[in-house]
Amino acid sequence: MAAEEPQPEKLMPVEVILKTKIEGLGSEADIVSVKPGYARNFLIPKDFAAPATLATKRQIEELKRKRAEREAAELNEAQDFAGKLGKLKLVFVLEAGAGQDKSFGAVTNQDISNKLKEAGYEIDRKKIDLPKPIKDLGEHEVTVKLAAEVQATLHVTVNHPTPKEGTEATEGPEAKGVKKSYKTKKAEARQEKA
Repeated sequence: MAAEEPQPEKLMPVEVILKTKIEGLGSEADIVSVKPGYARNFLIPKDFAAPATLATKRQIEELKRKRAEREAAELNEAQDFAGKLGKLKLVFVLEAGAGQDKSFGAVTNQDISNKLKEAGYEIDRKKIDLPKPIKDLGEHEVTVKLAAEVQATLHVTVNHPTPKEGTEATEGPEAKGVKKSYKTKKAEARQEKA
């Protein structure tokens, strides 16, 4: 009877230490078991992981300590930034029809990102949680996702431009060189009949 051949290597998982966070697998400094081909052909050549040997396992504690320090610093920084953004009030002015509450246009997450950039805060528009553009007048609260556990609330106010004092009452649309709309003419005709 022939001696049994040893099991092929492909059936035995290998341990690797991750150098970067890989979705669905783990974060840096984690020891994970993966198939040898995945480690040999993808993780190690792309420098996403290193083979887990006795020497590298000793270094894990140092990597974990550095990772914890970095994550704590990022969390503190994000919380401070969230506090600053919470105090910030952004005001947008949208044009509207005469006597109407509906605005022409809307405030989008790109508009908010641009306004924040003008105020000195660089935030990617994808981090601004705005399900649909703001078209209504008034105050609105918008959530900004800064980190996994940290969110900031922005106060956004949408106004219509205020008419210039004196010009609206003393000068009619004809004086400005603006033609009256059909609805305006019809409303004036009704007022004359009454």
